[in-house]
Amino acid sequence: MSNILIVDDEKDIRELIGDILKDEGYTIRLAANSDDCMAEIDAEPPSLMILDIWLKDSRMDGIDILKSVKRDNPDIPIVIISGHGNIEIAVAAIKQGAYDFIEKPFNIDQLMVVVSRAMETSRLRRENADLRRRDVTSSEMLGSSTSFKALKSQLEKVTKSNGRVMLAGPAGSGKEMAARFIHSNSNRAGAAFVSVSSATVEPERMEEVLFGRETGERGVEKGLLEQAHGGVVYFDEVADMPLGTQSKILRVLTEQQFTRVGGSTKVRVDLRVISSTTRDLRTEIGAGRFRQELYDRLNVVPIAVPSLEERREDIPELTAHFIEMFHRTQGLPQRSLTPEAEAMLQTMQWPGNVRQLRNVIERVLILGEPSGPIEARELPGQEVSADPGGRLVLGGAMATLPLREAREVFEREYLLTQINRFGGNISRTAGFVGMERSALHRKLKSLGVVGGTKGGEQNGADEDEDSEGAP
Repeated sequence: MSNILIVDDEKDIRELIGDILKDEGYTIRLAANSDDCMAEIDAEPPSLMILDIWLKDSRMDGIDILKSVKRDNPDIPIVIISGHGNIEIAVAAIKQGAYDFIEKPFNIDQLMVVVSRAMETSRLRRENADLRRRDVTSSEMLGSSTSFKALKSQLEKVTKSNGRVMLAGPAGSGKEMAARFIHSNSNRAGAAFVSVSSATVEPERMEEVLFGRETGERGVEKGLLEQAHGGVVYFDEVADMPLGTQSKILRVLTEQQFTRVGGSTKVRVDLRVISSTTRDLRTEIGAGRFRQELYDRLNVVPIAVPSLEERREDIPELTAHFIEMFHRTQGLPQRSLTPEAEAMLQTMQWPGNVRQLRNVIERVLILGEPSGPIEARELPGQEVSADPGGRLVLGGAMATLPLREAREVFEREYLLTQINRFGGNISRTAGFVGMERSALHRKLKSLGVVGGTKGGEQNGADEDEDSEGAP
């Protein structure tokens, strides 16, 4: 951005400066008085301002404008110019936050040096502000399962628009990662991604957090919506947003503007909104806890984020990614998995989804051996256990069944687990369990299982419908 606003009551002076800067490749805007100046700033904050101290027929002089701009937009460098310059005015301007002071008639070379340095200052301030606003969480999406590929295909389609997206899925499944993927692959990637955790902000503070506030003592404090201007705001678990705030967010989505708490000036914002939920929002609407109008505004493009249960094939790839990440960021051991550990990870229950997998891997790397492959015995929370002699220990109803029934129960659950592990791919399941494909089909039929399943439920697939091409 190379946008410079020139404010001077003398038409010849502002046009002269404008022509000089245009010849140097800058985009310029002109204002003759304080009202025009503030309107230009409200429309789009410039990268730099060149501001005359004395403005005829204006409500505010240059010092008043300087104070106002520095209060509301402290990152904009302001160069003061004046034909009546003296050391007192220069000192006053610098104290109020001016970048530099140039006396009329000015030397063009001197002006260009000051403008060049001020523009570099503006660029560095913007970059630093972006880095402070952004979470450094990676937006890389990993996986090769059928359900993951379907998710990624949907996400790639919505990156090409500014449509509002509602991500629905269980806790820990990666909804924020999906939102960051949309942002980083859209035309807003260079702007901020601001996450709003609706569940962690106290209801009485929600409006201040979102809209900001204005006080006599502290001036303007920008809220999250203003910080996200030009970029993406992500409402995490939007169902937890207070009803009163919901109505105000609805108004923001409709008008693209709002008023800060304690203020009276309308603030315009350009935002793309992405929301997420773990709940059924229609149920929340029926219970009076969520506004139907807001749901209609947010749910333009609904996308379901699958649980880890639905993408068990991705577990080895995700695990390798987490191991490498923890090694790079925390210096933890970069270990591999034994085949037994990999199989156990793919057959474990994951109520916490990808987040739980990440936590398990971090725990193992911290508490486990400093080197060598990760073994199955290092993985926590397993229902199957063995005594010191290596003997399998049974518990619960399994131990009360006759041998034949117990064997059938074990075989059925074991094969269902392996089928789910391999995403319903019978050929890969047969290869792992050491059976011919046709023999596996016969065994499944004899056990009352006629195809691959999800979550232990029969799906009714026959041999010709086997997901042979599944990754």
